[in-house]
Amino acid sequence: MSDERDPPVVVVVDAETPGNVGTIARAMKNFGLSELKLVNPPELGRDSEAYGFAGHAREDVLPNAEEVTFDEVVENYHTVGCTAITGEDSRRHVRFPFKTPRELAESLRTVDAPTALVFGREGRGLDNGELARLDEVCSIPASADYPVLNLGQAATILLYELRELTVEETQLPDVERERAAEADVERFHDFVAEFLDASGYKEIKRDKTRRLVRRLIGRAHPTDREIHTLLGVLRRATGQLEHRSELLAEYDEPDRW
Repeated sequence: MSDERDPPVVVVVDAETPGNVGTIARAMKNFGLSELKLVNPPELGRDSEAYGFAGHAREDVLPNAEEVTFDEVVENYHTVGCTAITGEDSRRHVRFPFKTPRELAESLRTVDAPTALVFGREGRGLDNGELARLDEVCSIPASADYPVLNLGQAATILLYELRELTVEETQLPDVERERAAEADVERFHDFVAEFLDASGYKEIKRDKTRRLVRRLIGRAHPTDREIHTLLGVLRRATGQLEHRSELLAEYDEPDRW
């Protein structure tokens, strides 16, 4: 693993059974990951299935798992939502486009950014509201007759495909570009919202448009210079639109006539 690149963290949202948390921790240990974060986890006592299923991960990965909120994950990481159910085409903006695990590995290879792999519930996975807040979507190709994998299986397959980014013995090419800080990327998304508002963009379309922009930026991995250039463009455009609105409002005042 490259000295400059931190491996992804793994986030499990609303896990229903301790056993699956243990299985995911074991897969993390297998493929060189150590940082596990849990949103609304079940009880993970030393005598639970979690420790029984974790193998050697019971020694370090599982005991150090941190409980967090979904908001904290979104605010601090480049997020990849893992789901079995995907949209069929570009009209499905929440679950499409998506990457396969192999495509995700190629994408993450080129950037240095704090990344979180987010897994959902055993029965229904991540819901559309959660996926809409994440930067990218990953799905494992499987039979259309039964595409839903067990949570532990899905995590193991994905972490295996990412092994070249996480296992120490693997030699990786030098990273030639660095992704912009997450705080700046989120600030860009805030400016997108302000721009849409100032431009009079149809309110009913704003959420969908913001999701499309988030997906685009999530795939593009902009550099610091790129994101700041875009911030400057949006800031200037929004300021001009607001100034024009103020001038029009003054012109329309009855007292001026």
